[in-house]
Amino acid sequence: MTNLTLVRHGQSDWNNKNLFTGWENPGLTKKGVEEAHKTGNLLKEENKNYSYLFTSILDRAINTADIILEELGIDQINVIRDQALNERDYGELTGLNKDAARKKWGEDQVHIWRRSFDVPPPGGESLKDTAERVIPYFRDKILPLLIEDNNILISAHGNSLRALVMHIEGLSSEEILTREIATGQPISYEFFDGKFNL
Repeated sequence: MTNLTLVRHGQSDWNNKNLFTGWENPGLTKKGVEEAHKTGNLLKEENKNYSYLFTSILDRAINTADIILEELGIDQINVIRDQALNERDYGELTGLNKDAARKKWGEDQVHIWRRSFDVPPPGGESLKDTAERVIPYFRDKILPLLIEDNNILISAHGNSLRALVMHIEGLSSEEILTREIATGQPISYEFFDGKFNL
């Protein structure tokens, strides 16, 4: 039985300030660091061990993963970082306070950009766009390693992980819209005989 664990990074400075973050690179808050330590301890209690770590190229995901590995006592691991796992690009919303964006474009429009599957914000990506880079990367780079019986940890972002969860669990584009991925909360899947045990 092989294990795949997904972790959304701990709270970032921009999460705390209620800003659209996207591909910007703020660090973790004190709470975010604590969340990462808590996740590492939880995985340690579950006796999780990993051969591969995949992260985005953004610091908040990398730093979260480093803290988790420290708690697990893992110092020898294959590390792969790729922008395919980056957060959704929020385009013109990036860096804006979410309340300010609602005042500028209206509550309904901002809600559509945030929670629809295939409507991107200006200059940015929809969840569909995000899935179209995350899922092929997963199939090409990560799934073959699971098939070879490697336990894998992925430290990434709310929307890149939602795309993965949608793929792994076979959720529809409507079902994934109501799925929240909390910061610092691991989601683990068992993989056996070429498929996930759901």
